[in-house]
Amino acid sequence: MTQPIRLFEGMGVALITPFQADGSVDYVSLHTLLEHIISGGADFVVVHGTTGESPCLSRDERNAVTSFVVQTVGGRIPIMIGLGGNNTMEVGERLAELDTTGLSGVLSVAPYYNKPSQEGIYEHFKHLAKCSKLPIVIYNVPGRVVVNVTPTVVAKLAEIPNIIGIKEASGYVAQVEAIHKLVDRPDFSILSGDDNLSIDFIRNGACGVISVIGNAYPKLFTKLIHLSMQGRHNDAGVIHDQLRDAYRLLFENGNPSGIKALLYLQNIIKHNVLRLPLTPVTEGVYKGLDETRRQIDLFIEQYEC
Repeated sequence: MTQPIRLFEGMGVALITPFQADGSVDYVSLHTLLEHIISGGADFVVVHGTTGESPCLSRDERNAVTSFVVQTVGGRIPIMIGLGGNNTMEVGERLAELDTTGLSGVLSVAPYYNKPSQEGIYEHFKHLAKCSKLPIVIYNVPGRVVVNVTPTVVAKLAEIPNIIGIKEASGYVAQVEAIHKLVDRPDFSILSGDDNLSIDFIRNGACGVISVIGNAYPKLFTKLIHLSMQGRHNDAGVIHDQLRDAYRLLFENGNPSGIKALLYLQNIIKHNVLRLPLTPVTEGVYKGLDETRRQIDLFIEQYEC
């Protein structure tokens, strides 16, 4: 019997949303970024996640950006769209109304602020799965949501055919290991939500990552992830060691402030602009990213990546 193929695995990139100096969406930079990511060998992209500043975009802007990404990608790699919230009925309605053209799946964050019980989390995602025309990937990020989606609940949700995976950003390797043991579905994707933990997560059952640093270094980070997926964790660790400073600096002043500064330094985006309440990185972090960028570029030349 052929093992079912996971819809999402490998190195996925959580896209930023570039802005122009006046704060409007910079579609020229977005096109440049998408071509950079695709040519770098990324396995899929995620639009309108935390890294994309989705809470700071209007619904019309989100729709326009989605259409642009779908058109630019042109079916070359799968696209996952972020769509979630803490009003279950409203999110369900939005999923039912979603234009799914060119999209392959939905990333939906656990309900935040309300602090639901585990039963409430289960019922929330069960309802969304009924409403969605696309398969759903749960986004577990207790650092932002406050509530953790436990492995037991993940396993229960995995019994619903339209729920096909989880982006696991709890930061706990043991949680990934537990999910891997409890979920009896070969096509279920466990995706790391933390770049710096990707190798450890893959060692313990994950099949890829939704990456921030992949915006800047798609080829290098895809290599790292694919090596780890092949069981070549030590080889992946050679790349990982070169990225340690970047991992730290990218989140020193929050996400996506760090990755936008790095992409600006790489001249991939034309403006280092965020929307309030987010602000650019401090001068110290900016200088640190610039130095780290130079070191990574030297490593890439030597590594032939």
